[in-house]
Amino acid sequence: MKIHRGNFESNLLFLDETGLLDTPKRILEIGAGRGVLTRVLKDRGHQIIGTEINHEYIAFAKEENDVDLVFTNVETTDLPFPDKSFDFVISFDVFEHIPDSDAHLKEVSRVLAPGGSYLLCTPNKLTNVPFEILKEKSLTKYKEYHIALHTFWGLKKRLQKNGYQTSFVSIPLVTPYFIDKMRRYTGSVGVFLVHILKPDAWPQFLKTNFYVVAKKQEEV
Repeated sequence: MKIHRGNFESNLLFLDETGLLDTPKRILEIGAGRGVLTRVLKDRGHQIIGTEINHEYIAFAKEENDVDLVFTNVETTDLPFPDKSFDFVISFDVFEHIPDSDAHLKEVSRVLAPGGSYLLCTPNKLTNVPFEILKEKSLTKYKEYHIALHTFWGLKKRLQKNGYQTSFVSIPLVTPYFIDKMRRYTGSVGVFLVHILKPDAWPQFLKTNFYVVAKKQEEV
């Protein structure tokens, strides 16, 4: 199995920290990329389906990680699955790319079984925008791809509005991947500031990424 690291370790730690996947579950992974996490969870005994919009990633996932991913059209938030199909839906660094957050959350709720949860990670608008401006050397280019960034309060409000009970999980993000990314885009000065400012110790509303357990509330 080939692993492209990214935030893989932090994402897997988040899933483990929740304790929600200790026994086999029915899981949908939205934006499964190259199928690395899909394969890990499959090997752990979960019944998991992954979706992806990139045909090259789908081919890689099949060839290198031995998982079949379902293609979904980037132009729609529709999920090609029946109502109440999954115990959990997961996505990592996907939510910020979806134009209609409300439609997406309603569709996730539709495919979740009663009492199910949406486990997701998405960047913090307060910290991501300055980084993207620095990275792209543009005040606006990030809006082409990070089109649905949220603050801590905005994300919590949107999830509650769409019928989810939310809790945020603190996960260390200053990994070797994070340091390498900072070095690549900000040089040694950025790496120095990471060590001095210690972002993993910041309060939740300033975390660079939000890890969220959004439980579907029971309909009354």
